[in-house]
Amino acid sequence: MKKSMIGAEWKQLLRTRKMLVPMIAILFIPVLYAGMFLWAFWDPYENMDALPVAIVNADKGAELEGKKLSIGEELVDKLVESKNFDFQVVSKTDAEKGLKNQEYYIAIEIPENFSEHATTLLDDDPQKLTITYKPNEGYNFLSGQIGETAMDRIRAEVNEKVASTYAEQLFDSIAAMGDGFGEAADGAGELHDGSSKLADGASDLKGYLETLASSTITLKDGSDKLAKGTSDAAKGAADLNVGIGTLATGAKDLRSGADQASAGASDLMAGITNYTAAVEKLKNSYAQIGQKETEFGQAVGTINEKTGALNGAAQKLTEGSKNVNAGINGLSEQLAPILASLPEEQQAALQGALGQLKQGSAELSGGMQELSSGTAALWEGTAQLKGAAGQLSEGHAQALAGLDQLNATSGQLMGGAEALAQGNGALAQGLAQLSDGASKAQTGSSSLAAGLQELNAGTGTLKDGTGTLASKSKELADGSTTLSDGMNELNEGTLTLQEKLAEAKETAGEVNPTDKTYEMAAAPVAVNKEEINHVPNYGTGFAPYFLSLGLFVGALLLSIVFPLVEPAIRPTGAFSWMASKVSVLTIVGIIQALVAVGVIKYGLGMETASMPRFILTAIITSFTFIALVQMLVSIFGDPGRFMAILILILQLTTSAGTFPLELIPEPLQIFNVLLPMTYSVQAFKAAISTGDFAQLWANNGVLIGFIVACLAITFGYFALVFKKRYSGLPAETTVEA
Repeated sequence: MKKSMIGAEWKQLLRTRKMLVPMIAILFIPVLYAGMFLWAFWDPYENMDALPVAIVNADKGAELEGKKLSIGEELVDKLVESKNFDFQVVSKTDAEKGLKNQEYYIAIEIPENFSEHATTLLDDDPQKLTITYKPNEGYNFLSGQIGETAMDRIRAEVNEKVASTYAEQLFDSIAAMGDGFGEAADGAGELHDGSSKLADGASDLKGYLETLASSTITLKDGSDKLAKGTSDAAKGAADLNVGIGTLATGAKDLRSGADQASAGASDLMAGITNYTAAVEKLKNSYAQIGQKETEFGQAVGTINEKTGALNGAAQKLTEGSKNVNAGINGLSEQLAPILASLPEEQQAALQGALGQLKQGSAELSGGMQELSSGTAALWEGTAQLKGAAGQLSEGHAQALAGLDQLNATSGQLMGGAEALAQGNGALAQGLAQLSDGASKAQTGSSSLAAGLQELNAGTGTLKDGTGTLASKSKELADGSTTLSDGMNELNEGTLTLQEKLAEAKETAGEVNPTDKTYEMAAAPVAVNKEEINHVPNYGTGFAPYFLSLGLFVGALLLSIVFPLVEPAIRPTGAFSWMASKVSVLTIVGIIQALVAVGVIKYGLGMETASMPRFILTAIITSFTFIALVQMLVSIFGDPGRFMAILILILQLTTSAGTFPLELIPEPLQIFNVLLPMTYSVQAFKAAISTGDFAQLWANNGVLIGFIVACLAITFGYFALVFKKRYSGLPAETTVEA
């Protein structure tokens, strides 16, 4: 009959004191970790009144509207009475000394101008009330953070106190304002009476000014007509003076011209005589020029014929040079196969000669083209020269005929010049008499124009004055209308002002502030905190994290005192071998979980959303960590324990049991979904605080998945080891422990 491996495993455990005692101790490891941590940090804020904090009050006080302000002293009294900390009022020297000697965690200094700054709200440069806060963070960092929260409360209290003081002053001012409104209402009544009289006077003034405006319009029309008449007369006189002046000037100029014409006629007669003799000589010269031009035209014709023949020859040469160039190119192409068969030296020499021949023929062809173009241009030029010579000959012939006619009429020209000289003498005498009369007429018209200009200037001034008088009197009439309307509105406004001031006095008298009114004005906003899934203290909040930590440490220590692989007797199979180990680990895991849950629940008094689900989650979490550690240690031995420690470190930083996941470095967030403590923490939170049992079962399902996976891998290892070590041994063989 085969022995049961599970029974043998338990028998060995219970009979071996060296194994049993450590196993019993390990049962309390989770509760030592989780219980001690949670006990220590269960509710640290309960002992805040034992935290020493120094207060230095240097405030000298101030006056506001005749009242004494001692905000610093009032603040110190409230802080001491609150007992939020162990507040100790000391001097600044003692406070600094106490911070250095680590006697105080925090020092709060109230400056001497604290109350004085509270009175500067309505000044041009208001000053804030400043409190100096000195935390000794090196002594304890968290105390400094707690102190900052306390400072926020202190600041809120000071703000409320200052605002309440100003609210009291404000309501006092409103009461005083009501009395002022009553006096203002009486003054507004007197103002209403005066404005009524002003409205009556403005109405009478309006009638007088409208009559004045209509009279000035009639006066303006008459002055406009007078100004227009004098302006027209002055303009006519000015035009007459200008015309007579022009006449006088023209007469003088005409007389001078007549004298010059008389002298010029004599000169003209002498000049015509000389001109006639010169025309005769010019006629003979033009006859000789005509003969020479005929000979020049014949020579130009001969040159034109010769250049035409030269152009034809040049064109033929150009065509020939093109043919030569084309022939050389063709010859070069035909010689190419022959040159290819020749030696390289001969081939290079012949190609060089052909290149020079091509270049020369190309240059010859270009030069012949330029020569052909030049001869063509020369031919065209001689043709044009021949035509111009013909035209020149015809023009000289016409000029010679004109000179003949001019010479024939020279006698008539001499007779007319003599008669012109006699007439110009008589004209000069008559124009002298006209010039004297025009000078006298100009003097009279100047005097007339000057007088009319003065008259026109005076009537213009009269016109402007009457226009301005009419315009201003109309504006004055319009202004009186506006004045009258304004006075009526003023009368109505003063009546309304009197009524509203009386109402304001009544409204201000209805304001009866109390201390609650001042408090409402100082702190009108209240915060109503509605908690979801309330967590009463730090211990309850950290329980999921510390309980998971304790169970993992318990599983790790269990691998040290209990042999996870070595069988108590010879294994009969891989499954029974592994089952014998798992039976012990399961019982130990359950007991660990129950002990930890019992101490936390009943020893520390932690409240849970569901006690059965809390216990079940603790058992699943315990065995999840045991299965994980068993797998690592069974396969890898001591390196497996080191790997388990690394996993523990990663879980402590990435499970989001303390700070939210989003606040840890992003590279570490990857491990959050890969490690089991993440899901144990979430499952514990659901069982303790949130009551979200759907989330609890989801996370416990993941933990069960870890258990199944780790057990499957461990069973595979046991099967492999059993096959290697025990499958070939006889049944009687025993196994060394």
